[in-house]
Amino acid sequence: MKRAKTGEEYLERILSARVYDVAVETPLDAAPLLSRRTGHTVLLKREDLQPVHSFKLRGAYNRMAKLSPAALRRGVIAASAGNHAQGVALAARRLGCSATIVMPVTTPRIKVDAVRSRGARVVLTGDSYDEAYAEARRIARDQKRTFVHPYDDPDVIAGQGTIGMEILRQHPGGVDAIFVAIGGGGLAAGVAAYVKRISPKTKIVGVEPVDSDAMWRSLRAGRRVRLERVGLFADGVAVKQVGKETFRLCRDLLDEVVRVDTDAICAAIKDVFEDTRSILEPAGALAVAGLKAWAEKRTTKGRTLVAVACGANMNFDRLRFVAERAQLGEKREAILAVTIPERPGSFREFCAVVGRRSITEFNYRYADAKDAHVFVGVEVENPRQTTSLIGALRKRSLPVLDLTENEMAKLHVRHLVGGRAPAARDERLFRFEFPERPGALLNFLDHLRSDWNISLFHYRNHGADYGRVLAGIQVPKKDDAKFRRFLSELGYRHQDETKNPAYRLFLG
Repeated sequence: MKRAKTGEEYLERILSARVYDVAVETPLDAAPLLSRRTGHTVLLKREDLQPVHSFKLRGAYNRMAKLSPAALRRGVIAASAGNHAQGVALAARRLGCSATIVMPVTTPRIKVDAVRSRGARVVLTGDSYDEAYAEARRIARDQKRTFVHPYDDPDVIAGQGTIGMEILRQHPGGVDAIFVAIGGGGLAAGVAAYVKRISPKTKIVGVEPVDSDAMWRSLRAGRRVRLERVGLFADGVAVKQVGKETFRLCRDLLDEVVRVDTDAICAAIKDVFEDTRSILEPAGALAVAGLKAWAEKRTTKGRTLVAVACGANMNFDRLRFVAERAQLGEKREAILAVTIPERPGSFREFCAVVGRRSITEFNYRYADAKDAHVFVGVEVENPRQTTSLIGALRKRSLPVLDLTENEMAKLHVRHLVGGRAPAARDERLFRFEFPERPGALLNFLDHLRSDWNISLFHYRNHGADYGRVLAGIQVPKKDDAKFRRFLSELGYRHQDETKNPAYRLFLG
């Protein structure tokens, strides 16, 4: 790969980039509701409106349009689980060359079908992007096809940089900050390379999920860091290691990297829907979530902020999860465990404290003759209202536990309240992440000893590449060492929740 300089050469590459044979100049739309809530002028760069509903075709086409006739005849190959694959497939059709896309076997069928519908050949191999990448590289060598990298290529970076060029042209009055999602870093590097050259005072802020923060960690370490694992909710940015060239550019040009969690991403998807009636995919809403987090920490208002809405290839079966978590991400729902006396009138007293606030969820289970434990969701305007409500409950001598940030409570317990099993002796509670592939459950059961009884099992499919499982297993203390060996040999990511207060109150 020929290394491009940060300044003039990238500016020239971007200005001469061939993207508009397939891409469109997307609008820079006002987001009035987001603007009102944040106190800033918020604009959305609508890359979700591209023909493949993602910015990725810009870089893919710019790279492929510069191939020689001989290289085009041999064809191209790429590794991708989604948007880059569609960009390469569309570019190949436009340029009249063959394209092979290597995708993990866990890729949702909707994405596989979308790539095939654009004329590309799909090869399914491996459980992860890394395995698909290795296979694509092997095929590229064997068949002498050109490998089209999803981010770590100067021509790909330059193609993505045309987004920055459009933003400055569309808003000549000046932009204070531009927020961009970071996976491998191609989008952030390209936008920054152009904007910092033309408008150096404009801040470029990268945004990553807290569980896929390879760029944030790399910038802190001063070198590229490889993550052991990445979160898969925002699968479009689930990259274990950023590119060499993208890291070099981001290290020199980014002003800041903001990290956000899954709930914040879900809230951002809802925000964009309310302003545009469009549904972004998690990675596509990442920049909006980062903009909100950045604005929340600053007292100065009235700035012009742009978020790049970079993709809308949402899996339909994720929408339920997004809707459930959006309120939490907006800090507009408090999840509380409240203990009330088991006597007439106590529920009325509890409701009086809650007042006119909307109750989003209420679960009750008789515990004993003295106390009742209530799992309740309450709609609030901000975290201050949650603190105020907790204070009011405690003032009435009603013990309360704030579960708003308790992952197990939000994922599982709210659906299982009332599931006590007093006879389940020696029960241990674990959260597991099962790979979403055939045989995952059977593998779990094969490793489990026959004399360890499963006393609880709860699974919900969220449309991700792994399933969240809550399992209660009865294991005598004398089997501690054997149980630790079972967990190690199983190899699934897990978390011991036996001491979780939500478990003790509602399930234990």
